[in-house]
Amino acid sequence: MGLFDMFRSDKGEQMSPHLAFVASLIYMMAADGVMDNEEVGQLLGVLGGEKQPDGTIGVGAQNRELLRKAQQIVRSTKLDVFLVQIAPILTDAQKMCILTNLVDSSLSDGVAEPEEQVMFEKFMRAFGIPEGRFRPFFEVISLKHDRTVFTDDRHPSNQPGFTVSLSI
Repeated sequence: MGLFDMFRSDKGEQMSPHLAFVASLIYMMAADGVMDNEEVGQLLGVLGGEKQPDGTIGVGAQNRELLRKAQQIVRSTKLDVFLVQIAPILTDAQKMCILTNLVDSSLSDGVAEPEEQVMFEKFMRAFGIPEGRFRPFFEVISLKHDRTVFTDDRHPSNQPGFTVSLSI
């Protein structure tokens, strides 16, 4: 059995960047031991949820299979092994897409738990993305999730003269 054999499906298919993306999100969702509704909703959003006959949003057949494969990988593969194996098959854009979605998922319930922060750092290291390069993306996603700008008049970002900008 070779290293990548665990990523083969019953049909012999190899790990794909799309499958790596979905599995990465599931690893992040499970990092703190709790899968919040917001995280599940975010996963359904990136999978392209479809309206079901009962009016609920579910995953279509093709994405249901992708989700099944991703769950199988998460259950059977340690994160560190997964990261070593996926990093070489991803383009820079795919790595950045995964990272931005991981931050979005971790902040979707309002706070990135310590376990999620540690896991995110592992992804950045495995992908060779320095914190400084990712910082502008993080700032945008943090702003997206900081709803206190609407409820706290004393929020630092609501002070006279403050302008939102990205640091590069």
